[in-house]
Amino acid sequence: MGLLSEGSPLSWEKTKELADHVRKHGVIQFINLYHRLKNREGDVLKWGDEVEYIIVTFDHEKKVAQVSLRAPEVLSTLQEKELRDPNNVKSLWRPEYGAYMIEGTPGKPYGGLLAHFNIVEANMRMRRQEATHVLQGNEVLFSLTAFPRLGCPNFSSPSYKPTPSSGASCSLFIPDETIFPGHPRFKTLTRNIRLRRGEKVAINLPVFKDKKTQSPFRDDLRALGDASGDSNGAALPDHVYMDAMGFGMGCCCLQLTFQACNIREARILYDQLTPLCPIMAVYAQLRAADIDHLLAQHVAHLFVRDSVSLFSEKVDQDDHNDTDHFENIQSTNWQTMRFKPPSPPPPPPPPSPLLTRVILSYNINLLIPISKVSHSLPFTFLPFTSHSIAIVCFVVLLTRVILSYNINLLIPISKVDENMVRAQKRNAVNTERFWFRKDVGHESSSESPSDVCTLMTINEIINGKEGVFPGLIPLINNYLGGMDVDADTHCTIQQYLKLIARRASGELLTTASWIRRFVQSHPAYNEDSIVNERINYDLLAQADRIQKGEVTCPELLGHCIISKTHETIPKAVSKNYDCTD
Repeated sequence: MGLLSEGSPLSWEKTKELADHVRKHGVIQFINLYHRLKNREGDVLKWGDEVEYIIVTFDHEKKVAQVSLRAPEVLSTLQEKELRDPNNVKSLWRPEYGAYMIEGTPGKPYGGLLAHFNIVEANMRMRRQEATHVLQGNEVLFSLTAFPRLGCPNFSSPSYKPTPSSGASCSLFIPDETIFPGHPRFKTLTRNIRLRRGEKVAINLPVFKDKKTQSPFRDDLRALGDASGDSNGAALPDHVYMDAMGFGMGCCCLQLTFQACNIREARILYDQLTPLCPIMAVYAQLRAADIDHLLAQHVAHLFVRDSVSLFSEKVDQDDHNDTDHFENIQSTNWQTMRFKPPSPPPPPPPPSPLLTRVILSYNINLLIPISKVSHSLPFTFLPFTSHSIAIVCFVVLLTRVILSYNINLLIPISKVDENMVRAQKRNAVNTERFWFRKDVGHESSSESPSDVCTLMTINEIINGKEGVFPGLIPLINNYLGGMDVDADTHCTIQQYLKLIARRASGELLTTASWIRRFVQSHPAYNEDSIVNERINYDLLAQADRIQKGEVTCPELLGHCIISKTHETIPKAVSKNYDCTD
């Protein structure tokens, strides 16, 4: 979620007055932090995942599914164990933007042994079971990217009407009551981003054009409360128009955090993983403080932005020991990749070791970052733990390959941007080609950008193209072949890699494709691009049956993944390794 400081939120007018103050001291805090930790060495590999969930409530008599706004109550119950004994819990729970959302992480990070890959799935399942246990009988936990009818009338329980002329978001579609009420950051961000822009956010997603879709497609926004006509001017024809942060912040993702052994390794991972994600006044100050060119350029790029949330208690800080001003801007830049320096230790009791972390943020229905699959309908979901853990293990193993083999995946940033555009297209996993590096050895000084990369399909990037690119999964398997892996862990990892390989090859459907097929074949669908409440109910009910194992879905999941996951690593393996070190 990012920085969750407590305090009294300032008005936008006051926050704006202090923007230069935050930037000035944020840069100083980063410089002090960098010099304090730049020579830190020897941190072992630690990593972890953060899974966000949506709570959905079903009315089986009326055949209606809605998001449940009970997240604050659910979260309070889930956090009781941590409050009683924070050092001995298997999971940690945190708030998210939506009042229908919660976030779960492992109680402790995973370590550097390959055997740790075999405990992640067990922990994910445990987290889901733990949260499900405190839900009401009609509620279900989903790892939905976005609730299918988010912003439609009556999408939440309890149901509220939007207030286009007042409140934090002034949305035509999303009531402020659906924003998590337990922390001031969420509504403050919503209000201040709107005020800073001088208008509401404007998101336009191309509508799925079917046989009977209104042409040109356009919502009647005046009927929804757009008295001034401002929103009508922002809405594009043949697009689904969205006017609130809730359409982005109210979505779920899977996030991975890696600790590197030093800042050099962290920067290598940040740079090398960037091409996979589709799939400056301040600069001078940083250089003068002996920050190297590339890192100074990165931080300077962040600090051209304003702070959008500020608490009165956090205005004046000790720049040698505090980092809230730096994190204020760092944590409100939501990019697919984030380079995250260590945080300073809190007051006693002694903190856990400082981390240099690289964060990857994912829409969990996608094979991110490689096979980023677009969706034509404005929602997708991933209710299946096997997919999440497959993504986690794939990316973590890929970081080990990058560092162990010293491979080079860098391509020009313009090509990364082009890949991002291609990745948004429908069925991109099967129909689009993406720029990727041909030779993963380090480039020579004589190479030009045009010599570095070529266009490849997702299948070729993941599984390999003979004579051109070895493939990421073959590289991972080659790495595993040289490691001492116990039989259970090897079996589990191979099942995960097989799932990703089959998804990349097109043998299995993407979740986006599965949703489209479900909706288009539903008897209540009128070929008009509208997902009504009955379709929504049946879609989520079927997804729930699949995630519970009550029905199979071989076109999406293949045959059942048989992993030998355990809650702990074998004693023989852990004998000389303490993952809490």
